[in-house]
Amino acid sequence: MSDPKNHSAEAALAALKELQHEIQESVLDSIEAVDEYRIRFLSRKQGQITALLKRIPEVANEHKKHFGQEINAAKALVEARIESATVQFSAGEESSGPVPDLTLPGRVAAKGSLHPITQALRLITRVFESYGFEVAEGPEIEDDWHNFSALNFPPDHPARDMQDTFFIEAPSHVHSGILLRTHTSPVQIRVMENKKPPIRVIVPGRVYRNEAISYKSYCLFHQVEGLYIDEGVTMANLKQIIHAFARTMFGENVKMRFRPSFFPFTEPSAEVDIWWEDANLPDGGRWMEIMGCGMVDPNVLEGLGIDSEKYTGYAFGMGIERISMLRFGIEDIRILYENDVRFLEQFS
Repeated sequence: MSDPKNHSAEAALAALKELQHEIQESVLDSIEAVDEYRIRFLSRKQGQITALLKRIPEVANEHKKHFGQEINAAKALVEARIESATVQFSAGEESSGPVPDLTLPGRVAAKGSLHPITQALRLITRVFESYGFEVAEGPEIEDDWHNFSALNFPPDHPARDMQDTFFIEAPSHVHSGILLRTHTSPVQIRVMENKKPPIRVIVPGRVYRNEAISYKSYCLFHQVEGLYIDEGVTMANLKQIIHAFARTMFGENVKMRFRPSFFPFTEPSAEVDIWWEDANLPDGGRWMEIMGCGMVDPNVLEGLGIDSEKYTGYAFGMGIERISMLRFGIEDIRILYENDVRFLEQFS
């Protein structure tokens, strides 16, 4: 009586030979035929090669290695035939199109460029990162608390007026109002809410103000604000970091001055100007404001649970558009948002 196991092994070997024959003889004369061929032999569920792999246990141990090698070779042949047929049909489709005129001159690929605002932002970020500042970001849609109240803005401050701020939900007795942030300072508040001093961050981002559009103002613009809180931080530290920044942005010989000013969230406060040389002006140039700054008001620190007797800090903020305009000699802020290719090509 014959051994059933030997009979099963013989059947598996016979199935392998039949499979090899079918792989070789199958006609691949269309894309549809190639797809059917792939499913027939390589499908994981019903493919013939998969079925043979499952029959390896039926083969005697001394023949299993050779049996597996033959199956792998059959699989490789299937894949090779599919690839060859696919390339052939693809080439046929391409050749059916219009024939290119090889005598025409080649086309020069257009070069992209970074927008001047992006260039200025990256440079500003690199400068402050080199002094140990981290980058923090936050939402552009804010609530009244983070945008105004936490920053020491009194309830009757003009900045809360709808003529100056884009409100999504106007303030009421029920809630404080939802708005498009008017500065990136709310991110500083969020950082102080979630992190204990020392804190050293810069906050870049887009902000919105309900202003009349002109050559020097727009309804949206970009800011970079900075915040440093630690023990023993003084106004001298603030002046040093701003002077270092100005030298990087405008040259080692930059002339800079601090003017007393007022901001609700800093005390004392100052505005920073640089001397912009212009031979067409009577004085040979003019002072240009580049940022506001000051020491963080103790009320802001105490409102966020930071001991103002132990910690002090400074904050500053600048408009990236203004920096871009100064660096690249741009006289109208509106051109930064018109996406005129003739303008943008200058920065490639």
